[in-house]
Amino acid sequence: MKPARLLGHQIHPMVIVFPLGLLAISVIFDLAYLATGNAAFAETAYWNIIAGVVGGLLAAVFGSWDWLTIPRGTRAKRIGALHGSLNVVVVALFLANWMSRRDEAFHAPTSATIIMSLVAVGFALVAGWLGGELVERLGIGVWRDAEPNAPSSLRSSTRRGAPGEGAPSKV
Repeated sequence: MKPARLLGHQIHPMVIVFPLGLLAISVIFDLAYLATGNAAFAETAYWNIIAGVVGGLLAAVFGSWDWLTIPRGTRAKRIGALHGSLNVVVVALFLANWMSRRDEAFHAPTSATIIMSLVAVGFALVAGWLGGELVERLGIGVWRDAEPNAPSSLRSSTRRGAPGEGAPSKV
C-alpha cells in the first residue's frame, strides 16, 4: 500500500488545514459572542464547527490510509497512532460541542462548550506537533530525493518514482 497522493504530494497534509482552521476560528467566534452578545458570532462558530468536523473526518480517512503505510514496530508507527488518536478526540469534542448547542438560541455556546473547545484546541496543538515530528524528525512523507534544488513534483518523472513510502528519507 502506498500513501494517498495527488500530484506527487500526500493528500492528508493538504486537507487538514481546513478543519483545523474552521475549528480554531470557531473558538474565536464563540469568545467574540461572549464579549459582545452578538448572535451572529455564535451562529458562525456553530456552522464552522459543523464544517470543521466534516473536514476532520475527511482528513482522518487520508491520515489513516497514510498511517497504514508506515512500517510496523517503528517509532513513527507509534507517533502516528498517537497523532491520529488525539485528532479523533479533537473531532469528538467538537462533535459533542455541536450536539450540545443544537437547541440553544442562536446556537450560543455554554461554559461547557467553551471548555470543550479550549481543551480540543490544546489537543489539536499537541497532535499538530506530533504530525510535525512525523515529517520533520522521522521523514514520513518526505520524498526520497528531497533537497533544495529537487525538481517540481508536477513533473511526471518525479511522480513516477516512489517516495520514502513511510520510511525516513535521507534528511
